[in-house]
Amino acid sequence: MTTPTVADVNGMRLAHGALPGAAVPYHLASGEGLRFETAGQLWTVIARTQDTGGAFDAAYVTGPRGAESPLHAVPDVHRTFAVLNGQIRIWLGDRSRVLGRGDAVQVPPGTPFGYRMLSELSRMLMYSAPGGALDALLASDAGTRSFIYSARRGDDALILPEGASREPLPAVPHADADDAAAWEDALPAGEEPYVLRGLEGDHRAWPDAVNSYVSRGRNTGGRYFAVHTLAAPQPYIIQHFHRLHTENFFCLSGRVWLWVNGEEVLLTEGDFVHAPAGTIHSFAIGAHHTRMLGILSSDVFEPFFDVTSEHTADRVYTEGLVNPSVIMGGIQGAPDLDLQVVGPPPQGTAHSPQG
Repeated sequence: MTTPTVADVNGMRLAHGALPGAAVPYHLASGEGLRFETAGQLWTVIARTQDTGGAFDAAYVTGPRGAESPLHAVPDVHRTFAVLNGQIRIWLGDRSRVLGRGDAVQVPPGTPFGYRMLSELSRMLMYSAPGGALDALLASDAGTRSFIYSARRGDDALILPEGASREPLPAVPHADADDAAAWEDALPAGEEPYVLRGLEGDHRAWPDAVNSYVSRGRNTGGRYFAVHTLAAPQPYIIQHFHRLHTENFFCLSGRVWLWVNGEEVLLTEGDFVHAPAGTIHSFAIGAHHTRMLGILSSDVFEPFFDVTSEHTADRVYTEGLVNPSVIMGGIQGAPDLDLQVVGPPPQGTAHSPQG
């Protein structure tokens, strides 16, 4: 299938409930996607290379206490793992940390990485760019129709990406004081492995919202950047599309309304929308303390969040502090952003904060 053009995507209907097999706009509710059970873990694949034009692949990984992956290194791809539920101990080479809900880890190409789930129903998002890290799993016979891992664990091995090295997990550090003393809270200068605790990062204030960079292009070799948004209820922004980059919306908690090529869809926890270049879209926040993760590929749009907001050291928003005009002023003052405005905010269910 040929890759759709930006003009093609402008007029496409949003696909629902299944991976589309082409780089088109689509929506998956929590649990939807291709599911595989391996090493006692349920992998729910929500994006493949054929769904993203080769830019990335992504999956939710859910498992019981004790489920793990050996220490392994994957060449040529950068991976982000974000913990959504439970507790997970991760290893980055000889370093180890216990991560909880909201924490994330960046794994550059060739970096030894492994994990062990420490509580039942631990869950994380894996995002990998470019695509291909999930190909071995997709080609396996581990497919399942189940929406949760088996209550009694199997003994099958974890399917690792093709070309990955593999070693047993190192011993747990002697004391967990190392974890308590090293709460990583800033992005490094380049593409290197790091842990970022929830609500940390580089913070930018919007009206009744704070955006925190989980990664910048400098951290991922320019492949993508990620922004965590914590926000109060607020109406739709202007309708727009992008010519050069793809935007992905992950609802972590609360309610996110999306307007996609004229169709309105409500995202709640675990839901996902893929909006490739050309998708006309807008979003609104429908509940207090909503948390949304945006992952954008490539990093061309990163300056948008710098110029349309105010720098802040705060981890949460201050209600009513930022003047809404800062957003439009930033857009008007930065004409080189990959942003094509096509209309005013949509008048959907979420056209007001009470929607």
